[in-house]
Order: sequence, then structure tokens, then C-alpha cells
Amino acid sequence: MALAAGCGLLPDKIDETANWSAQRLYQEAKQLMSDGSYEQAIKMYEKLEAKYPYGRYAQQAQIEVAYAYYRQGERVQAVAACDRFIRLHPNHPNVDYVYYLRGLIHFNEDLGIMSNLSRQDLTERDPKGLRDSFDALKELVTRYPESKYAPDATIRMNYLVNSLAAHEVHVARYYILRGAYLAAANRAQFAVSNYQESPAVEEALYILMVAYDSLGLVDLRDDAKRVMQKNYPKSEFLARGFRKPGEDDPWWKLW
Repeated sequence: MALAAGCGLLPDKIDETANWSAQRLYQEAKQLMSDGSYEQAIKMYEKLEAKYPYGRYAQQAQIEVAYAYYRQGERVQAVAACDRFIRLHPNHPNVDYVYYLRGLIHFNEDLGIMSNLSRQDLTERDPKGLRDSFDALKELVTRYPESKYAPDATIRMNYLVNSLAAHEVHVARYYILRGAYLAAANRAQFAVSNYQESPAVEEALYILMVAYDSLGLVDLRDDAKRVMQKNYPKSEFLARGFRKPGEDDPWWKLW
């Protein structure tokens, strides 16, 4: 019994970082990040923030934690870390980067999936990630138009607009080839109304022509045809209709 009681008095594992300064904790965490040890880096940053909750090292640690989660592929935690930083430090000089990072997290989620699935049926995909990325990047560009991250964010936003338009047209085509003409017209009209600068609008107008013709809406069909002939006089769709199965480029190949 005495031995057992004595064992309970043994000290816990010594924390070698107990007396480290905020700077040393931060430098150690940065080194772990450089080594790709993201999980360990996150723990070190969290320890830094717990011991030294005020000051620039703690604030920078919060940004680094968001980035570490992003590099780890932990999207939900990364977005939560970004949102937390924005909420706590809305006027921080680097908050524009956090907005940008939040957009990248959503952007690369879909891009990573698409890089492996070049022929995925978009009717089975929810474009929410694309919209979330667009909204985050738009917030960056709107709030901080002079940010060094704004030009790249704008390029990515253009890509996302084209992607969203392509999604709508893909679904519209899916409906029309199955005889669901009203549903096809609605999706095509949404693409025309909301993504006017996208290359996908050309096919959207053609789908409107075919859908309205099939529904017996002659005036609407003629209006769509007139707009298409004016804007795309050499359109392949006017010449030969829809592409044959297998002729489509991957939906995301819009560069």
C-alpha cells in the first residue's frame, strides 16, 4: 500500500516548454510548419495562445493555425479558425489574408475533387463549395480592393463564375435530353440572367430555343433565337445542335 501511495506522488511528464517565451514557442511552431508537421504545429500554436493570449504572437498564431488546418486538409476546422480570427480581430493589418485564405479553402476543396474526376456528372454535385468560395473572395475584394491578394482573388472569382454557369447549363442539358423541357428552360434562363459574361451562355440560349420550341412557346423561342444569332452568329449549336456524347470537355476546363 505504501508503494502504491508513493507512485501517486511521482511527477507527471515534465513540460519542457513551461518556461519558453512567446517568441520561442512561435519559432518552434514555425519550424514544425516548415517540416510539414502540421498537427504538432497546431498544438504548439495553441499552447502559445493559452500561455500568452495577448500580443502579436498570439494573433499570428491564430492565423497560422488556420493555415495549418488548411494544409492538413481539415477544411471545416480551417474555415472555423478563419472565422474566429475575423471575429476577434476585424481590424488586424493581415485580416485581408484571412479572407483570402477562407476563399482558397473552399476553392481548392472543389478543384481537388475535380482534378481526379474529369468526367463527373454535375447533376450529382452540389455547387455550394463554389458559391462559398466566390462569396469569401468577393468579400475580400469588396472590403480590401487594394489588397495584394485582390488580383488573384479576382481571377479565381472569374473561374468560379464560369464554373457555376457551366454547372447550370450541364443540368439544363441533362433535363432537356430527358424531355423535362420546363425544368431545362428554368435552369438555362437562370444561367443567362446571372452569368451573362460566361462562355456557357451560348449553350444556355440554345437550350432555351429547344425547350421553348418543345413547349410550343413560339414567341419565346424566337426571342431566344434572335439573341443567340446576334451574339453567337457562328455558333456550332445553331449549325449542328448538341454535342455528341463524349465530345464534352471536362466541365471545369474553362481556361
